Amino acid sequence: MNSRIEEFKQKIQLYERPDQEKILAALEWAQSLHQDQKRASGEPYFIHPLGVASILVDLKLDADTISAALLHDVLEDTATTGEAIEQKFNKDVRKLVEGVTKIADIHAKNKTLQEAENIRKMLFAMVQDIRVILIKLADKLHNMRTLDYLPPERRKANAQDCLDIYAPLADRLGISWIKDELEDLSLKHLNRDVYDQIKGIVALKKKDRESFLNRVQEAILTETQKLGIEVVVNARAKHFYSIYQKMRKRNKGPEELFDLFGIRILCNTVDDCYTLVGTVHHLWKPIEGRFKDYIAMPKSNGYQSLHTTVMSFDGKLLEIQIRTKEMHQIAEYGVASHWLYKKGTTSEIIKPEDLSIVNRLKDWNSLDMSTFLDDIKQELLKDSIFVFTPQGKVIELPAGSTPIDFAYHIHSAIGDHCAGAKADGSIIPLTAELKNTQVVEILTTQNAHPHVNWLRAVKTAKARSKIRTWLQQNDETLIIDKNIVARKKSSPTSIPSQSTHQTQPIQTGQSATQKFEGAIQTVIQNQNISRNILQVKVEDERNMMIRFAQCCKPVTGDPIIGYVSRGRGIIIHRNTCKNLHFIPDFEERKIEVEWEKVNSQLVKRFKIEARKANDLFSAIEGAIRKHQGHLLEGRIEETSHDHFTGFFTLQLEHREDLKQVIKSLKNVPSVLHIQVIS
Repeated sequence: MNSRIEEFKQKIQLYERPDQEKILAALEWAQSLHQDQKRASGEPYFIHPLGVASILVDLKLDADTISAALLHDVLEDTATTGEAIEQKFNKDVRKLVEGVTKIADIHAKNKTLQEAENIRKMLFAMVQDIRVILIKLADKLHNMRTLDYLPPERRKANAQDCLDIYAPLADRLGISWIKDELEDLSLKHLNRDVYDQIKGIVALKKKDRESFLNRVQEAILTETQKLGIEVVVNARAKHFYSIYQKMRKRNKGPEELFDLFGIRILCNTVDDCYTLVGTVHHLWKPIEGRFKDYIAMPKSNGYQSLHTTVMSFDGKLLEIQIRTKEMHQIAEYGVASHWLYKKGTTSEIIKPEDLSIVNRLKDWNSLDMSTFLDDIKQELLKDSIFVFTPQGKVIELPAGSTPIDFAYHIHSAIGDHCAGAKADGSIIPLTAELKNTQVVEILTTQNAHPHVNWLRAVKTAKARSKIRTWLQQNDETLIIDKNIVARKKSSPTSIPSQSTHQTQPIQTGQSATQKFEGAIQTVIQNQNISRNILQVKVEDERNMMIRFAQCCKPVTGDPIIGYVSRGRGIIIHRNTCKNLHFIPDFEERKIEVEWEKVNSQLVKRFKIEARKANDLFSAIEGAIRKHQGHLLEGRIEETSHDHFTGFFTLQLEHREDLKQVIKSLKNVPSVLHIQVIS
């Protein structure tokens, strides 16, 4: 412990004397508060806050942030109060500690809701001060570095949290080295066999790769010297998780991958970057479709660079990144890079409102907690696209967004009345996926209004919330209660007026639950029950009104049937469940149900071996479209002088279309073999 403290004291020598004194005061106080506490490893607990603070010193954060990092667990694990922190330091340090502290007094119904509430609190604290999330990322990173002493189930849970939330957050803030390390450590604990396999392959081929990369570096330096451009050329090892992703995408083992390393070229000006791309493409043949210009169109986290892939020496694929030295600092440190170049406190230099992720969070405050975590993962922490209004304004949306999402992003009234859309001047469906850099125009009419099917297509929480609000206010036959969307469809055969079973009208002023139960009762009493379909969306299996049968455990996309139980809501079974025969009143109380999102759930990945043909790609796409499939991604690699190997990801509207698509693909003349790989 003493040696670690001395090492930390040496690291903070870069701070001015008053700041050093503040940090040391926090260190001494935190150490005394945690003095009797131990970690799972048996080591003194103070090793953890000291490690978190050390990570943030590496990011050159200000003294208040380092002090808060040292104290970040004292509210949760000791008797210290926020008032005491403010008295000893200042209001900023107190707010930072409170922002990172978990909610200890929340009484959530389940751990998922509690986790969602903790993350919501942390994220909205970030809206006020970005330093909160930086402390939390350092906290997660140090915990992941020291995870080995926890039980296996806790290690895996922590690792999955990092992959789902904290590594993407680091990416959104542009701190690539933290993102990379979190992903690698997560892989280590989630799939140790693959992690060790990749590690072994990388170590085994290290000398061969070093020789190859030296040839590449020499070739680049020779050309840049002729041009008089000053550059730094580095070979970079790809982190293990990115290699793992390539393995899954290409269905190959690490020993079959040649591009485990890449080249990074650093120069002084933007003009030099573009000149160097031409130089690289002169040296080696570029691979079509693999050039990306993140200088002209930066990522939302500020990342800028040119990416290209070339066929280099010995026919090996080589990924090359070209950027200025300042761009490299931003790529490595993200938001933290702003105070590497400027003087002042962290909060003065980087304003939360300058960050895309913070601006998008401002629309999330009123969302239902039962869907908050999934929405955050699917929208905020996934890749973004950038599209333009006809006036040239840049709009950032999550990948997969539709014109409906775009319309609601502009204004609620535009979303509520959108009737059509154009992308780059051409009419497209309202439910089509928008593509990066498209110019999008929304066509509106007063007669247009939201439809329940829009809920299946939209990706943004804002659009989903606005659509639900409109539907609840304007469609009396539709019942929406949190995660459930239900509609009772009228039977074409009317109920005789003499019927002893009278339907119960839905009264105004009733709660959503009462309306829902009323609709169920109406369905039960209807003589033509099998003609009524209850469309349901179920994201939370613990919802009180819809439950899943434990005997057959249906999952999204399975053919299902509902049973209206007495006092327990609707029980969802697979329609092939053997236990249905043992339910005495099943025929009288059954109800047809379907998954609301069944049309967007089936995504399949194929590997295709084929003879060379100029129209192979278009033929495959046509075969998929023939059965209402949508080609999400495709790539063809040349495996010999007359054969191709292709990898394709497609989305199908209906599960039963899969066999037809495979049959259609087999009928493509040049296709030799098809394998479904995921």
